[in-house]
Amino acid sequence: MVKGITRQVVVVKGPDPKLFEQAIFLVRDDALTEGGVSEEVLLQQAREACAAGESKSLPWRQRLFWMAAGALPVGLLWLLTAIL
Repeated sequence: MVKGITRQVVVVKGPDPKLFEQAIFLVRDDALTEGGVSEEVLLQQAREACAAGESKSLPWRQRLFWMAAGALPVGLLWLLTAIL
């Protein structure tokens, strides 16, 4: 059984075309009428939501620091259990 419903959508191109072609946001029925939100604001928020998902890689020094910060307590805990 198929039920037909008309919905408003916002389609935004993905930030990384290797992963995502586009993102589709379903707009609430009352967003434009009762919410007092313009179409430009809806489009801007959709673009920001897509951009917020972009991953930013840390520089190699920060990655090395956080790796050592995690390995040091684990190594000390292992050493304490091996000695005792």
